[in-house]
Amino acid sequence: MSDAVGPGDLVLCVNAAPNHASGRPVPLQAGETYRVLGVMEFGCPCGRSDALIDVGIDFAWCQTRFRLLPKPKAQARTRRASAPKETETVR
Repeated sequence: MSDAVGPGDLVLCVNAAPNHASGRPVPLQAGETYRVLGVMEFGCPCGRSDALIDVGIDFAWCQTRFRLLPKPKAQARTRRASAPKETETVR
């Protein structure tokens, strides 16, 4: 996943379990989306990850806590132009 995730991508937190290295609670919320600030190559102690993801909260987190969200596709929108209303004077 580390090569697929880059700065600016949106990721979904799927695992807000306590920190597996220290056992401390994490400030992340499961189901919340975060913007990636950076990706650092690191062999995580859990053995399932080869990178840490920095989302701007505390330090960096194991990439197994996140799932990459698809990039939104640009869609062209048609907009209606408003025409001025004509008023009729009554005498």
